[in-house]
Amino acid sequence: MKQQSNIHYVLDAKGTAKSVIVPIKLWREIESARETAHLLKSKIMHKRLLAAKKRTDGIPFEVVCEKFGI
Repeated sequence: MKQQSNIHYVLDAKGTAKSVIVPIKLWREIESARETAHLLKSKIMHKRLLAAKKRTDGIPFEVVCEKFGI
């Protein structure tokens, strides 16, 4: 979560921050970080994620898209 430009706070009549509006790109980064943190809480998922990260075999994304006509 790099920059804080274009973040808008929604205040109530007393000036208390009640909500925040963030750019969608930043929101997706936040969602991804939260999901990863959630998955890493599980020992099994932690092992699976580390194994997947180390994996070197597989099919390139472009090849999959071509096979599925995407």
